[in-house]
Amino acid sequence: MNTQDFLVELGTEELPPKALKKLSAAFTDGILSRLDAAQIGYGAHQSFATPRRLALLIKRLETAQPSQTIERLGPAVDAPEKAVVGFAKSCGISIDKLEPVKTPKGTRLGYRYTKQGVETYSLLAEMVSQSLSNLPIPKRMRWGAHRDEFVRPVHWLVMLLGNKIVDCNILGLQAGKQSFGHRFHANQSITINSPADYQQILKTEGYVIADFSYRRDIIRSQVMLEAEKLKGTAVICNDLLDEVTALVEWPVALSGHFDETFLSVPDQALISTMKEHQKYFHVIDEKGSLKPHFITVSNIKSREPKQEILGNERVIRPRLSDAKFFFEKDKKITLKQRREELKLIVFQSKLGSIFDKTERIAVLAKWIAEQEGSNGHVAEKAGRLSKSDLVSEMVLEFPELQGIMGQYYAKHDGEEPEVCTAINEQYMPRFSGDDLPFSITGSALAIADKIDTIVGIFGVGLLPTGSKDPFALRRASIGVLRIIVEKKLNLDLRNLIKKAAEVYKSAAIELSEHKKIETAVFAYIMERFDASYQEKGVAAEVINAVKALSPSRPLDFDQRIKAVCRFYEMKEAKSLSSANKRVSNIMAKAGDFVIPDIIDESLLKEVEEVNLKNALISKKEEIRPLLDQGRYAVAMESLVDLKDPVDIFFDKVLVNSDNQAVKLNRYALLKQLRSLFLHVADISLLQKA
Repeated sequence: MNTQDFLVELGTEELPPKALKKLSAAFTDGILSRLDAAQIGYGAHQSFATPRRLALLIKRLETAQPSQTIERLGPAVDAPEKAVVGFAKSCGISIDKLEPVKTPKGTRLGYRYTKQGVETYSLLAEMVSQSLSNLPIPKRMRWGAHRDEFVRPVHWLVMLLGNKIVDCNILGLQAGKQSFGHRFHANQSITINSPADYQQILKTEGYVIADFSYRRDIIRSQVMLEAEKLKGTAVICNDLLDEVTALVEWPVALSGHFDETFLSVPDQALISTMKEHQKYFHVIDEKGSLKPHFITVSNIKSREPKQEILGNERVIRPRLSDAKFFFEKDKKITLKQRREELKLIVFQSKLGSIFDKTERIAVLAKWIAEQEGSNGHVAEKAGRLSKSDLVSEMVLEFPELQGIMGQYYAKHDGEEPEVCTAINEQYMPRFSGDDLPFSITGSALAIADKIDTIVGIFGVGLLPTGSKDPFALRRASIGVLRIIVEKKLNLDLRNLIKKAAEVYKSAAIELSEHKKIETAVFAYIMERFDASYQEKGVAAEVINAVKALSPSRPLDFDQRIKAVCRFYEMKEAKSLSSANKRVSNIMAKAGDFVIPDIIDESLLKEVEEVNLKNALISKKEEIRPLLDQGRYAVAMESLVDLKDPVDIFFDKVLVNSDNQAVKLNRYALLKQLRSLFLHVADISLLQKA
């Protein structure tokens, strides 16, 4: 099969920087998936993305689809003539060209033919066009008199298969081989004669580093080097690095300075100012303290970099001045005084104001803290002050500082250290993999805040859907579970949900039927638990074995999962789970007979059932303290010793004896065996269907 390199580049106005990586990946995946569907082979590929272009280079693209042998199966050979004629007609052939084909379901009539492959050249335009149409663009725009729509106006289109232009028109652009360089350094047409030359030509003639990852690495290195010159370390956040990479085609890192008096403002406020508004990287010293410097990444190589630095310093100064002004002004009013303003902010129309929410959180946080043997009074106070910083000037300007500024303001107000810390920790974890609250008070506040939201939103019927979750209930649920499990809290999730519903009721806020809400919320949160275990590779059988016992304490649930996972990997697990499955089936067929709870030793006729009884008694005594301590893994490993007596029992003993009393006594023996394992999980479910 002949192959050629293929290049497509779409030139645009500046693309949205936060979406550039996603757009590039979707563009690449869209084209490659269509090539795969058309069974057209290719070699390595490389994506390119800059503020002004999306491009894809595919090496060794096959120039035609392979021919395919197509076989269509029709009716049985002895089918009525009308059915045979109809099938032949649908194939566009006469009856005499049908052949008998043997299948597992008998001999049928079939038609086999060869479908010639189409030239790749003729398919590329449609593939590229469809890929662009399917990009994840929330809102498309038109420009000029064009009817075409895209995320930004488009200006040029390069499409080459080998050295040949793919003759087509996409988004109103005629494909060619003319690209364009950097908007300022090389704003002129650049001819791409060969796909393989694309990246190098843009770099040498166009001042464009087209590869996103390569450009990102250059920026990281430049920023780190600038920080070294300042005798500090640059803090490089990946999201900011991606955004800056999406803003430049020819990166040049420059460092600037700001007045040290601004360091009296909390670091997070200064960092947010630099990061969110100016896209600057901040610098810290060896102790982790913020230095009065910043690093910016320019899109040009200036002849007078000092002037560019001065310009950036002039821009950042009023921003930092605003932050300092807000901070000093905010400190004049205590968090307690600000609470009244929260009455004017609606949390949810049916659930009251943010003030109302803090009242509920305070009650819940106190209850949770006391459940864990902590100071309920401190948690209650933290709950009441938890949202007061939302109406501060600083948080109104920088919403991402909520909680963080509350901690500083609480400290300034003279609140207990644990109250101050908890106000910041209430929002943890803020995202997947984020840190958890360190203190019990912070954990109680974080759980209370999240559970109040989940129960309330469920209570007014605003359940999340597959695509919409405006109150971030999934994230809140995962946060609750992570805090309880990783902080090793002994909270009962059902009781926690019930308490939250009761708090709403005592606040005279009507929710839907409380029992139904409690059940629905519990199921919803536990579903998040399921998903998290599956992401970690835990087998569905293991999860179902634990769920069968309906444990309602997340920490206990997690300990059982880990225990069963370890048991599942042991060589004896298959035999014991099979035996438990067999016991379940036997007991299910017991009918209306009442199986005794106590074994009558006088009815034990066989040595094997005596041995099993003795083994069960011994194991019951051995694992009781382990179960009391929640050491489920050790208990499960201990139960492995039952494999031999169980196997021998089933090999030698007829459970369904003709003697009814003996039969029921053996059922009682099996009942105790099953009960022993059910202390941890229903291991009979480890048997795959």
